[in-house]
Amino acid sequence: MYVPPAFEVDDDEAWAVVRDAGAGILITPSPEGMLSVVAPVLVSGDRRTIASHVARANPWWRAVSPESEVLVLFLAASAYVSPTLYPGRLEQPGVVPTWNYVAAEVRGRAMVHEDPTWLRTQVTSLTDRFEAGHEPRWWVADAPEEYVERQLRAIVGLEITVGSIVGKAKLSQNRPDTDRLNVRDHFNEGSLAERNVAAHMIERE
Repeated sequence: MYVPPAFEVDDDEAWAVVRDAGAGILITPSPEGMLSVVAPVLVSGDRRTIASHVARANPWWRAVSPESEVLVLFLAASAYVSPTLYPGRLEQPGVVPTWNYVAAEVRGRAMVHEDPTWLRTQVTSLTDRFEAGHEPRWWVADAPEEYVERQLRAIVGLEITVGSIVGKAKLSQNRPDTDRLNVRDHFNEGSLAERNVAAHMIERE
């Protein structure tokens, strides 16, 4: 990921992007070319591994090998920025459209897990993470045991050993304050995607 100095974030902020995104796009090479899959993830407490699962019917996991690198992309916020949001364009009209976003990429190597105990632990932990705060909330134990076992047989677990993480927050930091603040204020009253970007802009002020 290309990250100009103005848009750099530290590792803690990059991991916050992973947390906020919740799901990532997992990419790995295969004899047929690059394969991708979108999957929710869980980060270990020491941030050394990322756990997930995919459908057994999905060919993605069959391309995983100890020699292949896995790239996981996370997008926590994203919105189009029109030049009309820059008050400064009236004095300096040399402006172009752009895109504001908050993203991170993780590189590592994946291991496939088919053990039912590992899979049950993973989906239970994943459910607990994303059901937290829901009222009423749902528990894996709410589903019939036979149904859960059938679902576990239909998935394959993934454990990615993290090699590196890079984050990027492109939030108009390269624009004059009047332009950046106007983008923020406009987004704060805009669409859901724009309000999400505005929240990240405010968080970093």
